[in-house]
Amino acid sequence: MEETFVAFSKFGDTKSTGKELDNKKFSKLCKDTGIMGKLVTSTDVDICFSKYKPKGGRTITIKEFKSCLDELAKKRFPKLSESERNAAMTELVANKGPKTAGTTKAVKGGATSRLTDTSKYTGSHKERFGEDGKGKGLEGRADLVENSGYVGNYKGAETYDKTH
Repeated sequence: MEETFVAFSKFGDTKSTGKELDNKKFSKLCKDTGIMGKLVTSTDVDICFSKYKPKGGRTITIKEFKSCLDELAKKRFPKLSESERNAAMTELVANKGPKTAGTTKAVKGGATSRLTDTSKYTGSHKERFGEDGKGKGLEGRADLVENSGYVGNYKGAETYDKTH
């Protein structure tokens, strides 16, 4: 259960230490693991979270998380004994991670592949890529700045007599 707690507490938050879980992530955990359903509603989850969070606090720790799960187990599995409820809840929650259903996936076919195929490039764009299709970076650009001291397109460059 600790792995699940850490996975959900770090989900979408790069600064998270994995030791605290806020209400939004706790609700997501309950939804994604299957705790929330006909018997346990989102209101039940929110009330349970509010009951166990510290006064004035916005997050719960692993200890408070386990207390919440014990209370929700009574609603989720009302006909089972306490040991069976705890086992069933552990089975629901253990080794699960956040789901990313409904997120945007990268498109692989159609116009995208046609537009990004460097072998079909022509003209000045073609010279910006090597044989393997990798970009050449600044070397692939025709208009590099030359710091020679001469004005651009000057035909007599390097013809100045340096003896003077």
